[in-house]
Amino acid sequence: MRYVSTRGTAPAVDLRTALFDGLAPDGGLYLPERLDPLPAAWIAARPGAALPDTAAGVLRPFTAGAIDEAALAALVGDALDFPIPLVPIEPRVWALELFHGPTLAFKDVAARVMARLMLALRPGGEPVTILVATSGDTGSAVAHAFARLPGMRVVILYPEGQVSPIQEAQLTTFDGDAAGRAQALAVAGTFDDCQRLVKGAFANATLRADVRLTSANSINIGRLLPQIVPYFHAAGQLPPGSPAPVFATPSGNFGHLTAGVMAARLGLAVARFVAATNVNDVVPHYLDTGRYEPRASRRTIANAMDVGDPSNFERMRVLYHDDVAAMRREITGCRHDDDRTREAIRDVYRRTGYLLDPHSAIGYLGLREELARSPRAAGIVMATAHPAKFSDIVEPVIGEAVAMPERLAACLARPKRFTRIPARPEALEEVLRG
Repeated sequence: MRYVSTRGTAPAVDLRTALFDGLAPDGGLYLPERLDPLPAAWIAARPGAALPDTAAGVLRPFTAGAIDEAALAALVGDALDFPIPLVPIEPRVWALELFHGPTLAFKDVAARVMARLMLALRPGGEPVTILVATSGDTGSAVAHAFARLPGMRVVILYPEGQVSPIQEAQLTTFDGDAAGRAQALAVAGTFDDCQRLVKGAFANATLRADVRLTSANSINIGRLLPQIVPYFHAAGQLPPGSPAPVFATPSGNFGHLTAGVMAARLGLAVARFVAATNVNDVVPHYLDTGRYEPRASRRTIANAMDVGDPSNFERMRVLYHDDVAAMRREITGCRHDDDRTREAIRDVYRRTGYLLDPHSAIGYLGLREELARSPRAAGIVMATAHPAKFSDIVEPVIGEAVAMPERLAACLARPKRFTRIPARPEALEEVLRG
């Protein structure tokens, strides 16, 4: 399998190059040169299949020629050593709980697979610096996945004051081997500023000649490919005879939804996708108007979705050949503000006892709107984070304390370690060269 740039002017490359370069030389994002449907018999055998088996089958075409099948099976078995259950919330609505990994967020799925791919393919065993911007959960998932592996250093940029207290604790309280290999940078700016600094570092040829940089943001193909797996795993857990589901995906940088579209191209039966956003709604706006108009992000209680210029939308536009009508045939956009999100958390908890975090609540709202238009359909919310990670938001809404998992409590008890930097390229370069 070869990988091509979304901008079409860079040469096709192998998996190792795409993985370690992050961005293509023309500034584009890598995509597989083709998405051939997986064997129908293999897809039909997914009900009841173990998660690592499904992961190996999904990823095999994309790693062919780079990693042999036995090594791939061992790699995903080590990475995906936690459950991803499909849980019923109410009639016609399930939640795929993607938050049972080490940092209690869906980012663990892709980060852990990607880290092991990089370890297996690292050129010459040379040291690598993983540079990542986070709007919430990515940074801690990446640090946990990478910083305990030999030869890996992790530098995380996050917008100071714009992540939850628990998210910040997870970003700044590394222990053991990770404490010496992970560095958190609190940026005076927004997530979009953090993302801009990361992209600028990758475009700095002089810096990259001196420091072996790669990214673990969803701009990297190594983060995108593993996110395809949960869609197949979710469908395999539906009751026998279920129709093709609607998938509602809480969306910020749009990697997770891009992976869903790729799953459908690989042969997964999908009724429709819902691109569920908060008020940072540039993609729903595009679906409404046909105009893509990036803008400054606005702060919300679903902070991981506070993205005003989502990088992965470039991939989506390529997958749909920049045809908004084609995208509309498969994807519905929606946006929900903080008040509506709080109402959904409260309502679902009171009626069903199921507790949603703010991001998953936005996915739930989008799914309910779509199901109201399709009374025979059923759907799956991609539940992205454990509600305890947002206890400061969720507890006042439901009027109860949220049980704190032990691993989160341990983070809160450790001292924070971070470095403040301005949102300027030279400040980041100084850290990377230090």
